Amino acid sequence: MARSSMAVVLAVLAVAALRSAPAAAELPLVEHPAKNDGSLSLLVIGDWGRKGTYNQSRVAEQMGKVGEKLDIDFVVSTGDNFYENGLTGVHDQQFEESFTNIYTAKSLQKPWYLVLGNHDYRGDAVAQLDPVLRKLDERFVCMRSFVVNAEMVEFFFIDTTPFQLKYWTHPKDSHYDWRGVAPRENYIANLLKDLDEAMKKSTAKWKIAVGHHTMRSVSDHGDTEELLQLLLPVLEVNGIDFYINGHDHCLEHISSRDSPIQYFTSGGGSKAWRGVYQPNDDKLQFFYDGQGFMSLQLNQDQADFIFYDVSGKVLYKWSSRKTNYFQPSIYVTAE
Repeated sequence: MARSSMAVVLAVLAVAALRSAPAAAELPLVEHPAKNDGSLSLLVIGDWGRKGTYNQSRVAEQMGKVGEKLDIDFVVSTGDNFYENGLTGVHDQQFEESFTNIYTAKSLQKPWYLVLGNHDYRGDAVAQLDPVLRKLDERFVCMRSFVVNAEMVEFFFIDTTPFQLKYWTHPKDSHYDWRGVAPRENYIANLLKDLDEAMKKSTAKWKIAVGHHTMRSVSDHGDTEELLQLLLPVLEVNGIDFYINGHDHCLEHISSRDSPIQYFTSGGGSKAWRGVYQPNDDKLQFFYDGQGFMSLQLNQDQADFIFYDVSGKVLYKWSSRKTNYFQPSIYVTAE
């Protein structure tokens, strides 16, 4: 993105900050124009912030190469941005050590749209939402839940950590920063209402939900029951095409057996290789237990997903077509 385009995004963020006040009923909205030809390209990375260790730097290097090739418009982070326990505050050196100093490629100097993960909530979660961080690195755009409107596609970023009851009732040795969230029941009810309203208003051809936690997964964390019970019905009734998440440190694509929604996990930003495989009831299209990331290219008619490993090798490709707005057809190619 050109510097002037970045300035447009930052200007819109000032309005978004006003909309995110507690009394507001609308989710913060960021306008991110598509390319002149109407297309959009982006990378998706999750579970990454480890000061370059566990192959984080190697993944970042390959992201830079793919980002240049695809001329990406922005990067999506599916959360767990800083390990093990988030940031200690806005002046925590880990912000530079795990983000600014790692993702240095020219192609990655675009807006990064981020959600919080459970590890982020174990530190000063509010710090990651603070505009002060944008003064340190203007790419960093993190809010609890918000919408990015890129013309033919809208991305609905969802704060999924508060949904998981065990973080509230059985935190073990971890402390979770629930400032601005507690009480849980009210927060979730309001969020689901706001999401439903935003999705119903959307006229975008593609609708994509992004959260940290898995909805469907065959890896370590498996399915997240609270999301299946509370969030999935909202996604289904509003015609969401894809749900993209992290949390499990792997790459995977799962097709729902009872709805058109496709589930993509991109959580291979650093530490991986957990060695866990536990099938669920849905159809597993692809699973890779190691490090890597995902690209997504969109236009009016087609969405192309590609998974890459730590060396930049293409692991898997999948495409969805919408030749008719109301009657999408899907085809699959895999490598």
